[in-house]
Order: sequence, then C-alpha cells, then structure tokens
Amino acid sequence: MRPREVAPGLSLFAARTPTLLPATHTNSYALGGRDVLLVEPATPYDDELRAWAEWARGLTATGRRPFAIFATHYHPDHVGGVDVLARELGLPLWAHRETAKRIGADKVARQLVDGEEIDLDGPAPQRWRVVETPGHAWGHLCLWEAEQRMLVVGDMVASEGTIVIAPGDGDMRLYIEQLRRLRALDATLALPAHGDPIDDPNALFDHYVAHRLAREARVLEAVVAAGAAGATDGELVPRAYADTSPSAWPFALLSLQAHLEKLVVDGRVRRRGAHYLAPAG
Repeated sequence: MRPREVAPGLSLFAARTPTLLPATHTNSYALGGRDVLLVEPATPYDDELRAWAEWARGLTATGRRPFAIFATHYHPDHVGGVDVLARELGLPLWAHRETAKRIGADKVARQLVDGEEIDLDGPAPQRWRVVETPGHAWGHLCLWEAEQRMLVVGDMVASEGTIVIAPGDGDMRLYIEQLRRLRALDATLALPAHGDPIDDPNALFDHYVAHRLAREARVLEAVVAAGAAGATDGELVPRAYADTSPSAWPFALLSLQAHLEKLVVDGRVRRRGAHYLAPAG
C-alpha cells in the first residue's frame, strides 16, 4: 500500500527503481508535520515519477508543505528522478558534496555536512541531524531525530536483501565503523531505502557487523588455505563464499574485494600482483 503513514509527521512512498534484487523499490519519506523534507528522489520511470509528484503535491491537502528534497547518496536508485522532480515540484535538492560531484554540482542547492541540523516546524517540531556515514558510498548521509529516536539510514542497512560494498565506491573498514556509530545512537526506528521500517535497528546493526566480520574471517581462511602461491580474488570467491549460490558470486566478488582491501590495510593479508597471500612469517 502506498503512500503509508509510518508515524505522525512521517510518511513513506515506495517507488519502483532499477535497484538490486530482491529489492524492487526504493523508499522515499516525507519528514515533518508541517514543513516537509522529501527524502530520496529515487525513481527514473515516467509512471512512477508521476505518482511520486502526485504524492508530494498531495501533502499540502493535509497542511504539510514540502520545501526541499534530500538525497542520501548518488546511486541511480536514489537520485534517478532528481531532475524531473526538482523541476516539477520547484524544490531545491540537498545532498553531500560527493553526491554533487557525481550528479552535477549545479543540481545541488545546498551541500550538507556532518553534524548540520535541519529544523522542521509543525505541530510536533522535528530536528534532524545530518550524519555522514561513508562505507557503502562516499558522502553517504543519514538523518537522526533524537527526540523520537528515528533514523533515516539510506543504504547502510536494509530490511530486505543485503548491502553491496564495492571497491572504489565503498570501503569495508569505514562501513563497519559507521554501522557501529549508528548503533551507538540507540535508535528505536530505522527508515531504510529498501524494505519495511525497522523496529529494532540495534539488533540489525549488530547482525550486519557480525555478518561482515564472519565473512572477513572466511576470506582470511581462504587466503591462508591458498598457501605460498596465494590466489586471485576470482579464485578466492568459491572458497570464501562456498555457502552462497554461484549465481550470486559476481556480487560476492565485489564484497570479497572490499574485504581484501581491508585485510591488506590491517596487515593481515599481503598482495603480490594479482595474488593475495598470508603475511610472511
């Protein structure tokens, strides 16, 4: 059902996007009981763009006034509709400078930084703090509302599927650090880009960290098992992801590469050309 009310002053609209299965939609949110910040101009599809714009315009019938659009990061399933929606609704886009660099600085009216606060006036005023959480994407932003302990998490976690950490675009060390940072906020409701709102986010943050560290251990075991000759990342995938369907190995390769980068930085793996080896001695 869409749109749906998650809580007073908090609406959700799930739009079809070119995202990764099992997800098929990206959640957008309307934050605020009177002043409204629209989160994730996600969809590039014409029919979904029309529905999204109709949803945003319809908020005025309930006394709510959208005044800006916010993007958590620059991936296509999060900013696919930004050009059309910003123009059709006459609203500015707010995002991190890393997003501005990738989608065009002229499209971002306000570049947000970690710790900045966004005040939304209304019957129950909201104050959302910007939390920069790189790891999945450079300049990825979350939003934290301390009074109601609500957290917009973008692609840091999902209630369906998993989060891909790809080298160059992501950083496994930073990702794990930022999951722990979000865990420390002690939120009672997390609003992900994919899947239903999360009523016990701390448990999910703990699960994500434990899962990543367990996979890291398997990657390290695979490197050690390769012996003195070492192995390429492609050779390591069947060993480190033996519990995963081969159909998922192309995505597993990306995560494995991110784990290897972290292990090299940590000094637990060394690289020789295209091969990865256990440290000497």
